[in-house]
Amino acid sequence: SSPALPPTLDHLLGTDVLGRDILVQLFRATLNSLKIGLIAATIGTAVGAVIGFVSGYYGGITDDMLRILTDVFLSIPSLMFLVLISALVRVVTVETMAMIIAIFAWAWPARQVRAQALSLKEREFVYMAKLSGMGSFELIVRELMPHMLQWMIANFVNAFLSAILTESGLSILGLGPQIDMTLGMMLWWALNSAAMYRGLWWWWGAPVFVLIFSFFSLYLMHAGLDEVINPKLRGK
Repeated sequence: SSPALPPTLDHLLGTDVLGRDILVQLFRATLNSLKIGLIAATIGTAVGAVIGFVSGYYGGITDDMLRILTDVFLSIPSLMFLVLISALVRVVTVETMAMIIAIFAWAWPARQVRAQALSLKEREFVYMAKLSGMGSFELIVRELMPHMLQWMIANFVNAFLSAILTESGLSILGLGPQIDMTLGMMLWWALNSAAMYRGLWWWWGAPVFVLIFSFFSLYLMHAGLDEVINPKLRGK
């Protein structure tokens, strides 16, 4: 196709300076960005929940070590380290980018789950479970985790949103996946080719619209889950 074509019936979102169809790129980029968010949010929430439950339930030296580790990850500037790690990785794929983001996605849920576990383990149903002969691991899975399930779902949505935003930021800096198209990489290609100054609004406008729509949708999901989990927000 001809390069830098505005939207037409043949190319609904136009083409870039290399003649590539923007709509095709947008579909692939959206799927890859959602994949990054899904992987990073799943790993971050799962690892954070496990560390939080183990730290809060067992206490003692285990709690001290895991709490210090969590505080270290919360205190360091994650964006600076994400930029450094992304720059050091020779070939960044979608999966690699998701794993890089997940490195710093577990600390916040770990702290929150630990605080809840410290409270839950003093409840009467936990003592009854211990008296019935339930082991520590089984008690955590069957008794403690169900009480935090709704919160973990809300955290997952928030982590999903954060991962997509982080990937976009890193990609705009030129540190995103080199062989896969993402929403952030679409913006990087557009900015690198001076699309804004050349009036190629369809090139950078499409990924910006999808990012805004995704953020707004995920924010509404997160806000709705917060209201379900925290009735006090509704005045109850």
